[in-house]
Amino acid sequence: MSAATAAVATPSARSARSRRSGGPSGPRQRAERREAIALVIPALLPIIVFSVIPLAVGVALGFTNATLARNATIEFIGFDNFVKLAGDTAFWNSFGIGIVWATSVAVLTGVCALALASLLNANLRFKPLTRIIVLIPWAMPPVVTGIVWRMIYDVNSGPLNAALGWFGLGPVNWLGDFSTALPAVIVVGIWSGLPQTTVLLLAGMQSIPTELHEAAAMDGANGARRFWHVTLPGLRSVLIAITSIDFIWNFNDFGIVYVLTEGGPGGRTMIPPLFTYLEAFRNREIGYASAMGDVLVLAILLILSVYIVVQFRQQKEGRS
Repeated sequence: MSAATAAVATPSARSARSRRSGGPSGPRQRAERREAIALVIPALLPIIVFSVIPLAVGVALGFTNATLARNATIEFIGFDNFVKLAGDTAFWNSFGIGIVWATSVAVLTGVCALALASLLNANLRFKPLTRIIVLIPWAMPPVVTGIVWRMIYDVNSGPLNAALGWFGLGPVNWLGDFSTALPAVIVVGIWSGLPQTTVLLLAGMQSIPTELHEAAAMDGANGARRFWHVTLPGLRSVLIAITSIDFIWNFNDFGIVYVLTEGGPGGRTMIPPLFTYLEAFRNREIGYASAMGDVLVLAILLILSVYIVVQFRQQKEGRS
């Protein structure tokens, strides 16, 4: 057999052997793909049924005149709801309040969690007990959290005002005053979100090689400089991810705010999800509320796209 014939025959022989051994297009590979699909479908079905389909229905309802009235007919009205929404100053005011709420809670939670994680990462005497105590807010449902803090903030019998009375200060209507309602709600949001953020940052701190801290200490760096030049750079990607997720979560969540203030006083704590909820189930305007939800979905998608672009650029810079 000539060299040319062998060169031509060799790929064919390889292809035949690949098919017999279950290569990229062989029976074994197809069976593995079918098995993988069969394993993924049970996990995808709940997501499709309980997330994707309701989201699609909600988006579609934004283009209708759907209401909760009895025997009401649903008609397609195009962009009428969105035109009405563009001039709804109450909604856009709530949108601004939502940005302040979500940003404040995400940033301040990150700062407090960073300090608490640094404390838990140190050699504390009662470290296991301290970690359990830190996780208590995580185990409390939002409704329970709101009820507990309403009792704490109570103007007449709340322990917070009782403590102020010990110092000769008058009682403060924390949740009923325009100047204190939003900061009081933000404090509760920070308290509620602190445990999970602390746990994630603590895991990030423990993944930083101890050799880096030892080398910095040998160079004469004190604790503060080691934290600034070793710990923070090592936690940069974790901090960005956690803060972004916390922002999105708090921007979409309204359980704590609803229990604490129901958006009051005078709409001072009326965040967009709560405004949308009240429009749908108090005013019974399902179509108009769905249009608000569509705007919120677009806002979240915009934030996610910015986050993904930033992460992609950081990964690209790291590889280069």
